[in-house]
Formats: sequence, structure tokens, C-alpha cells
Amino acid sequence: MNHDRPAGATGLVARFLPPDAGAQAGGQFVLHHSPPSGTPLRACVVFAHALAEEMNKSRHVVAQTARALAERGALVLVPDLPGCGDSPQTFDAVHFGDWTAAIQQTAAWARREAPGLPLWFWGHRAGALLAAQAAAKLPDSHLLLWQPATSGKTVLQQFLRLKLAAGLQAEAKGPGARELLDTVGQVEVAGYPLSASLADGLEAARLEVTPSGANRRLVWLEVSTREPAALLPASASTLSAFAAAGWHCESEVVAGPAFWQTVEIEAAPALVAASARIFERSLA
Repeated sequence: MNHDRPAGATGLVARFLPPDAGAQAGGQFVLHHSPPSGTPLRACVVFAHALAEEMNKSRHVVAQTARALAERGALVLVPDLPGCGDSPQTFDAVHFGDWTAAIQQTAAWARREAPGLPLWFWGHRAGALLAAQAAAKLPDSHLLLWQPATSGKTVLQQFLRLKLAAGLQAEAKGPGARELLDTVGQVEVAGYPLSASLADGLEAARLEVTPSGANRRLVWLEVSTREPAALLPASASTLSAFAAAGWHCESEVVAGPAFWQTVEIEAAPALVAASARIFERSLA
């Protein structure tokens, strides 16, 4: 960590985790946001990003939030999952299980670096599926979810629609994107070579609800431009299931655009502020 940074500034280090803590040989590429000098380390946060172009559209909001959480005493780890960004492997070669393993192994590294501290999995959109799966393996961890997808099948359907919307289907009567994927084993969607194996893993994923003691926390945040703002019906149902399983649940809908899918790069200050405020309160 950079100990020469200005007082009050959070630290940022980009590194590859050791091979034994990465999903692929060569290690997992991770951005480390650390608290300002003199700020006690109070928690670890492992982020699971959204899928494909949604990840790229969200990077600036994720970075702002990571800094805000670090200012409040969190070590925030933001990995590029295998096949994405600077991490090893190519997108067409990854399996959904590679992403699940990468999140779990990044968390294992965090636990070794900061033993005994609360561990949070922070997931956005499809990343919420990974975060929930990782949390299911660690019964003392917590969840911070942004606009979480409750079904990987829905995420896959939305992703494949990009192929049709871009006019890449040769004929109106030709095979659909999913049928084409099953036939040829790979299709390119918005510049991403999607394999049938990755699609199958994503399609089978669900937002996993695991039994919990009352000390586990779930923070569920959504953005909306509607008035009055309200949780999506699927979100409300899933939250009820988490609460019934013993989780301490907190949800909020804040004003803001769907920044992960807008044409122009959009800010989400209300989401950043809500994440920081609720996270700090949870540590009190």
C-alpha cells in the first residue's frame, strides 16, 4: 500500500493475487482500495461485477463506491473476473464456475490478509448471483447487492437480445440466438464471444437463499426513475425469502438511471451515498 499518499486519501493498488488465490494460473487481477492512513481497518469487501458491457458502463460508479467504503474502514477488493479486463483467460474460454471460484478465492485471500474482520460480498446485477453463491460457502459473511439479478436465465435472455437488436441475425425466420448458440457452440454478442458452456452455467444460476443466523446482513439497493419508487416484484419476493431464512435485511430504492445500460455514461450519486451510509451503519 502507498503510505505516502495525502492525509485522508484512500490507497489504491493494482496487483495479481498469488496463483493459489486466483482462479487461473498466474493469479487473479484485483484492484485494492484501502482505508486512509490512520483509519482502522474494520471490514473486507469483495466485489463481483456485472456481465460484459454492463461491467464497463458501471466501472466509474463502482470505483466511487469502493473509495467511499474504503474511507469508512473497508479493504475493498475489485477483481476482474477470468476472461474480463486484465485477468487471465479469454471470454470465450471461461465457464461460469471459473467466476464463482475467482470470487471465493479472492475472499479467501482477504481472510488471510485481514483475519477476524467482517467479510462482505458486494454484487452488481449478474455479479449478485456470484456474491450470493460465495456467501453461501461462508456462513459468517454478509451481502451488499445492487440491482441484483434473481435469475441467471433472465440475464442470459437480456444479453442475447443484444444480438438480435444489433441486426446480426441473418434472416427473420432464422434460428434465435439461443438456438444458434446451441447449434454452433459460440456466438458473438456485442463484441463478446459467448460460449455455450458459459451460457449454460449462467442460465442455471439462481440468487441463492441460504439459512442464516440473525447476525448476517443483506443490504439490497436499487435505482429507479419512477415515482413513487418501489422494489421490483421479484426483488420483494426474494427479500422476503432471505428474511424468512434468518437474514437481517435492509432495502432502499434511490433515484437514478440504469447506469449499467444507458448509452451515455451516467453517474449514480444517490446509490454511492446510500451504499456508504448503510455500510457504515452496519459496522456500528
